[in-house]
Amino acid sequence: MVDFTLNAKERNDLGKGASRRLRRNADLVPAIVYGGEKAPQSISLEARELNKALENEAFYAHIISLSVDGKKEDVLLKALQRHPSKARIMHADFLRVVAGHQVTVQVPLHFMNQEACVGVKQQGGIISHTMTEVEITCLPKDLPEFIEVDMAKVELGNTVHLSDLKLPKGVTLVALTQGADHDLPVANVHAPRTSGDTAQEGEAGEGAAE
Repeated sequence: MVDFTLNAKERNDLGKGASRRLRRNADLVPAIVYGGEKAPQSISLEARELNKALENEAFYAHIISLSVDGKKEDVLLKALQRHPSKARIMHADFLRVVAGHQVTVQVPLHFMNQEACVGVKQQGGIISHTMTEVEITCLPKDLPEFIEVDMAKVELGNTVHLSDLKLPKGVTLVALTQGADHDLPVANVHAPRTSGDTAQEGEAGEGAAE
């Protein structure tokens, strides 16, 4: 398991203008840390260090050791504001992790055994993913870096739903706590589209236009 550490400094010069100056003059990213029994704290991070951490998928669902002016605390990344056209982080939100208190986190899905899938290897189907991540609730000590979706036995025409996922001990899917109608599809195996299907769709579209 990867250990993530970020260094930050407390930020007292607040406001949009201050944030713009921070990004422009020092290549720093404004951020906030909140949660727990402490007051929210405005901080700044080195853009280079944050961008490097963000290259690792596990960073998004992992407890991070955040050192603010040398004082360390455990946090989770809760939100990122990205520049609409440039590869630049505009702002980050971090949530303090309190031992014994549950956290709610978006965790990536890892699709396993796709090449060996019955619906693909034996029945000529194609796998489509309808989700790439799920929202979970658990204690910090039980937080997984990802959830596995085993596609090995999924046949052509079948769909994997949230309720089919095997979850680590202590982990709950938020959607399933909201009722059976939130048992959404995660992936399916379907027949490949043929040129005939495409032609029929084109004719239907022309008919509708006329």
